[in-house]
Amino acid sequence: MKIIRSNAAGFKKLFSELRRRGGVHSSDLLSSVSKIVNDVAARGDKALFKYTSKFDGYNLTAATVEVTAAERKKALMQVKLKDLKVIKLAARRIENYHRHQIAQSFMIKKEAGVEMGQRILPLRRVGIYAPGGKASYPSTILMAAIPARIAGVEEIILVSPSKDGKLNPLIAAAAEISGVKRIFKIGGAQAIAALAYGTNTVPQVDKIVGPGNAYVAAAKKLVFGQVDIDMIAGPSEVIVIADKTANASFAAADMLAQVEHDEMAAAVLLTNSENLAREVSLEIYKQLRTLLRKATAEKSLAKYGAIIITQSMEEAVDIANSFAPEHLELMVKEPKKVLDKVKNAGSVFLGSFTPEALGDYLAGTNHILPTGGTARFSSPLGVYDFYKRMSVLSFSQKAFKKLSSQTAHFARMEGLDAHAESVIARSK
Repeated sequence: MKIIRSNAAGFKKLFSELRRRGGVHSSDLLSSVSKIVNDVAARGDKALFKYTSKFDGYNLTAATVEVTAAERKKALMQVKLKDLKVIKLAARRIENYHRHQIAQSFMIKKEAGVEMGQRILPLRRVGIYAPGGKASYPSTILMAAIPARIAGVEEIILVSPSKDGKLNPLIAAAAEISGVKRIFKIGGAQAIAALAYGTNTVPQVDKIVGPGNAYVAAAKKLVFGQVDIDMIAGPSEVIVIADKTANASFAAADMLAQVEHDEMAAAVLLTNSENLAREVSLEIYKQLRTLLRKATAEKSLAKYGAIIITQSMEEAVDIANSFAPEHLELMVKEPKKVLDKVKNAGSVFLGSFTPEALGDYLAGTNHILPTGGTARFSSPLGVYDFYKRMSVLSFSQKAFKKLSSQTAHFARMEGLDAHAESVIARSK
């Protein structure tokens, strides 16, 4: 892991490498994923089953690709009561938070004879992608399906790679609790293509949400426009801004929590305290020895772990805003004052007792967040992602006549005579 000062000669190069990691899909990756996507779009189930066998190592047919009610029941019976209780607790907290995001239709009637407004309508069918390769993440299903259900989505479909073609019990529990209607044992780019274009067995959806590996992200990028997507998620990341009052052990633990995800994850500490920088560095290597995923964390730290000593806390916030991290922790004396200066972040965690892991599981906020600097213009997944908006307009004859000549004039300004005539015809 690198320790560097923000005014050092190599800082800009390091910062650029951190920002660029995983942000651009190579032409080779896009080319190989494009072949998969196009093949599934053209040949449907035949291509889908071929790639499932090739990449996931199990064979599927039209009769086995979808999880049956009996399979769901069998998987649910294998869930430990303690596990089920914590999943239900997380679901309740996620639902309570996301219900505040419900949007309302409106109509404006401020002019005589004029009504205009907006209808808020839920998407009809949504596909959720839940990773199932290196690990299974029931929390992702809760984070995606609960907001969709609150929005009123009619049909929520889950796709997730299933080891040996069997449904993971924790995935089954999360799906049941959050309102998933159908589950398919597919993953990778081929699953994204099946959701986007539809096959004989997998229905076409209106939107695809949920994180995945680089192949899944590239596939989502390629099918966008055919369907909507939530975002093109990259590797996970955390920035910890800490002053001299921070607990070095806590900061180190939260950085390690991030880099255990995969070798591309990034963990960065920004502090104006040299003493804290040294303490956190020592703590990281002390705690690293006991991690189950030590090898993954070590590789991630070597490539994308950094402790940056800034000249001031103001500079630390400026650097964080420039990075626009997925997760931002403020381990400072007065975190709310610092929060006022934060402009770009997916989710912000205030104080020493608000670790990012709380947001991943039980706090209630959403953990499907913009990565790779996209927090500059993107937001956490929420209920609002499962709506579409429809504008509505109504004019009486009298109200129409008040604007008819100006409307016709505007149309002719743009050289659209037929537009003008359609107005004039009603004015005679």
